[in-house]
Amino acid sequence: MAFEHMSVLLEETVNGLAIRPDGIYVDATLGGGGHAYQVCSRLGSAGRLIGIDQDAAAIEAASRRLECFGEKVTIIRSNYCDMKQRLYSMGVEKVDGIVLDLGVSSYQLDTADRGFSYRMDSPLDMRMDQRQQTTAKDIVNTYSETELYRVIRDYGEDKFAKNIAKHIVMEREKKPIETTGQLNEIIRRAIPMKFQKTGGHPSKRTFQAIRIELNRELEVLRESLDDMIEMLNPGGRICIITFHSLEDRIVKSSFRKNENPCVCPSHFPVCVCGNVSKGRVITRKPILPGEVELEENSRSKSAKLRIFERC
Repeated sequence: MAFEHMSVLLEETVNGLAIRPDGIYVDATLGGGGHAYQVCSRLGSAGRLIGIDQDAAAIEAASRRLECFGEKVTIIRSNYCDMKQRLYSMGVEKVDGIVLDLGVSSYQLDTADRGFSYRMDSPLDMRMDQRQQTTAKDIVNTYSETELYRVIRDYGEDKFAKNIAKHIVMEREKKPIETTGQLNEIIRRAIPMKFQKTGGHPSKRTFQAIRIELNRELEVLRESLDDMIEMLNPGGRICIITFHSLEDRIVKSSFRKNENPCVCPSHFPVCVCGNVSKGRVITRKPILPGEVELEENSRSKSAKLRIFERC
């Protein structure tokens, strides 16, 4: 299956970078190369793009798509949490812009054997990096009921988390849970029918939660943001697209803290803590998809773009 992914908030993100033709830019979640292509199109002969992704299929697709830009483009297979280290090893200490398009790609959702989707029956996998040993199947079959409850409650924000965890443990005692179809059925039995009719697909939140836990998505984001802001040149920008409230909260909080890091009590007349602002938040409210994009790409409906500029 060809790697197809419709880039969300494409124009808004690329415009938000305020691209300098001779700058160095990083697409830290390269995917199929949609955002990267538009960035490269605005670069001059001295400009450079570094693309990072942990998915082999994404690397292959983006390499083909960006081939026409030749030596302007460097592609690395890695997680963006290793960006600082990987760029340092290439002699790059500072960059002029970073793009993060978080979450799961259309390709990953639509490729049955990747096991991300609750709409197809396939092996429980959900690895963004297939070099990783642990899969979603391991989480579902080895986590304790308490751990499953925590994951589904915290990362899926599902009010039936306790019951879903209980049903998973009951079912796996009879036989291992190995497919998305099996997990789907278990979740359906754990959620009252009247809520299934109004709350969207019953498995959406649990699948999201397991995927986030498996790929350490929120930990990686939380641990990487300060480093990425630190790597920006003065005037450089970081553009981050999130797809659910947990990611958005982390990004919003980090941007705010980097803009105003003062920890002095509010009654102090002047700041004495010595913490210095790293820049400013460009987007006081997140940028959302317009009506046209929402019509053309239903998966964009929960997308939010936030932008921070280094001083």
